[in-house]
Amino acid sequence: MPVNPIPRYLVSEAVTRALAEDQGGRGDVTALACIPAKAESKFYFVSRQDGMFCGMQPALEAVWQMDPEALVSPQVEDGRKVTKGDVLASVTGNARALLSAERIALNFMGRMSGIASFTRQYVDAVAGTGARIAHTRKTTPGFRAFELQAVQAGGGALHRYGLDDAILIKDNHVAVCGGVAQAVKAAKDSAGHMTRVAVEVDRLDQLGDAIAAGAESVLLDNFSLDDLRGAVAQAKGKVTLEASGGVNLDTVRGIAETGVDIISVGALTHSAPNFDIGLDEG
Repeated sequence: MPVNPIPRYLVSEAVTRALAEDQGGRGDVTALACIPAKAESKFYFVSRQDGMFCGMQPALEAVWQMDPEALVSPQVEDGRKVTKGDVLASVTGNARALLSAERIALNFMGRMSGIASFTRQYVDAVAGTGARIAHTRKTTPGFRAFELQAVQAGGGALHRYGLDDAILIKDNHVAVCGGVAQAVKAAKDSAGHMTRVAVEVDRLDQLGDAIAAGAESVLLDNFSLDDLRGAVAQAKGKVTLEASGGVNLDTVRGIAETGVDIISVGALTHSAPNFDIGLDEG
């Protein structure tokens, strides 16, 4: 599936910070000591395992920030399946610069491809049910744009990006407002007609209040499978139903088969393993 690019300024800023963190105040002292200043080399980014690829934007940005004249040749696009041994991209340029960029480029690709591959496992697990797998806001601070792009690359659905994206009334909002109906009404009175209102409920008996008050989406938090089925029957398609809590690769298929529309999974971004990618000299 096509993957939305991250705005260039976000990529540039993130890579600049990462390179500065890695190089400290003295730069790459190993490359400076061992590699002749004008040495040129060609390297290949190579997948060390099977999975879904993501992270080409920041990887190439790291290369270009270190060597603006480097020649790059991407071989795969974000959101593509790769197998062990596949060449992801080739880069030719100043050897010192490329070796200084190596770890930052690999860190971005490894993290993002890991999330994409982990997401695809969840997407495959619910295939044929009609349920979509979505991310949450449980992301690494400052790295959200990259992690959410990786979820999309793995076939996941995009949830809200941040607090300004949509109204999502959580349990603490409900408690302060005095109930589900009161919270939804207050949100509907405040929101513009283009802003969706969603509310989280943790009991089946709250669903009717949420629907009656005009919520467009209802998040069913830590519901049992029986209660999820009951919610689907009660809602009758009037609202989008999202299941969350207790979701893992062992439970997600059963949750999907209850008929919910969305399953949000925090683990996509907070627990995805790293994807093994290496840089080989040509």
